[in-house]
Amino acid sequence: MPELPEAENIGLALKRVLPGRTITAVEVFSPAMRSSLEPLKTAGLEGKTFQDIRRRGRYLIADISDGRGLLMHFGMSGVVRVEPASVPRRKHEHVFIHLSDGKIFRFECTRRFSLLEIHALSGPERMPEKLAALGPEPFSENFNSSYLLQKASGRNTPVKTFIMDNAVVTGIGNIYASETLFAAGIHPVRPAKTLSVEEWNLIISNARSILKKAIAAGGSSISDFLNVDGSEGKFAQELKVYGQTGNPCPVCGSLIECIKTGGRSSFFCPECQK
Repeated sequence: MPELPEAENIGLALKRVLPGRTITAVEVFSPAMRSSLEPLKTAGLEGKTFQDIRRRGRYLIADISDGRGLLMHFGMSGVVRVEPASVPRRKHEHVFIHLSDGKIFRFECTRRFSLLEIHALSGPERMPEKLAALGPEPFSENFNSSYLLQKASGRNTPVKTFIMDNAVVTGIGNIYASETLFAAGIHPVRPAKTLSVEEWNLIISNARSILKKAIAAGGSSISDFLNVDGSEGKFAQELKVYGQTGNPCPVCGSLIECIKTGGRSSFFCPECQK
């Protein structure tokens, strides 16, 4: 599933091609993905202009000129493209938004777990109400050790599950949670309530560093993820523990292990993360 770095790269690519383009027509070829696509046909998008692209967690918001936002989430296999109308429609492209420059914004999803919805925007950050429960961004000053100590107080939740909770911090998924905890030297099943200020600071600093590197590398191409231009992210080549079961730890040489936490695979080094 695309995580924060992947969403950030998709947003940066769309920011280069969508703002200033006016919507001329909307075509919906499938009734639903994660939610119904039918409202897009009657949302009155024709004649509206894209103004900006913003990211919140793993979501993107495309601001349009009437004050609403087009909300996107890429599920397990969502791909967006902006291509000439002459390019034939692919089998799993479910929505075409025609643009004033003759190109088409295309939304594809093989597994149909993506989301494309039109929303009113509210509050000082002009966000859809649907995102109101999301926690702070990993790069936000509100994501700090005092905040995490308070949120983790009394919670036996494994620390990996805890930092993947979008109500705690938004955008850290399975790949980057595994990599962050390895870099911090913290076992994924440690109860969140047992971590010290120093350990939370290690998690924060390593999460930010790893996410920045992943953004710079175009994300991690795991499973079906592709960037807007069809390219694959290169950060997968830098992964130390995620997907490395049975391979030697790059630090100590012990074999990487995998266990299930919160229904997800957790990769770790039994020596470096005791």
